[in-house]
Amino acid sequence: MRSRHFWDNFFKQLFKVAGIFALLTLIGIFGMLVFNGVLTFKEIHPKDFFFSSSWNPGAYDSPEFGIGAMVASTFLVTLGSMLIAVPIGIGSAAYLSEFASPRVTAIVKPAIEMLAAVPSVAIGFLGIVLVGPFLANLFGLNNGLNALNGSILLSVMALPTIITIAEDAIYAVPQSYKEASYALGANRWITLIRVVLPSCASGIIAAIMLGLGRAIGETMTVLMATGNALIMPSGFFSPIRTITATIAIELGEVPYGTTHYYSLFAIGAVLFIITLIINLIAERIAYGYRREGQ
Repeated sequence: MRSRHFWDNFFKQLFKVAGIFALLTLIGIFGMLVFNGVLTFKEIHPKDFFFSSSWNPGAYDSPEFGIGAMVASTFLVTLGSMLIAVPIGIGSAAYLSEFASPRVTAIVKPAIEMLAAVPSVAIGFLGIVLVGPFLANLFGLNNGLNALNGSILLSVMALPTIITIAEDAIYAVPQSYKEASYALGANRWITLIRVVLPSCASGIIAAIMLGLGRAIGETMTVLMATGNALIMPSGFFSPIRTITATIAIELGEVPYGTTHYYSLFAIGAVLFIITLIINLIAERIAYGYRREGQ
């Protein structure tokens, strides 16, 4: 009995230390980004940084450090990916958990999970050689390296996360809920829409937000397949460059201690804050659904 009590306390303290360490790591990363990022504003006015869409740090006479186009491009390609991935992901999860036979599930689910192991650079390469030329031919474009190409590829990368977590959430709905719906005369489709999905709304929201985080933080795919044009996007057919692509392209070659160097840390801090806000909103929504279900 004493041995069991000892190990219970040991693992409890171990997990507590791990949680504190993760929190401190997160605070440390954010602190590093902010500490370096604020040095940007010694040379650049915050209004020019946040509200200008012109980014040209290499200009000799008057370098420009406006992130408006990058932020708009990041939101555009992420929105496009979620418009594609969310209905497909939730529909696939509902099919696998409620309608598919055990044999189909045993084949399809491992294939979906294996998709998450495909390197992002490989998916970006497919965007260049397959998806891009297809979009160019379909819509009569000069090339297919644009926001739509990036959205399609990011949706593919987000699907395994959305499908896996949403399926687990749907599967966790108590069987008694479904049986009560069937007893009232509802068919499987009505039960899914009116009973099952509302009952696991918090899990589905978590799946969507994790997929969103996967898409908004992706680097190599959008770097390869979206055209890397630092202009304000006019639509999904515009070439774009996201925040992550800009950091990946420029940070390795920028001189240390320059305004350009510190501005990249400021961009990283902006991305960190955007991601944090999205996750806080998602947690708030999921918490509301969990309280309603109690």
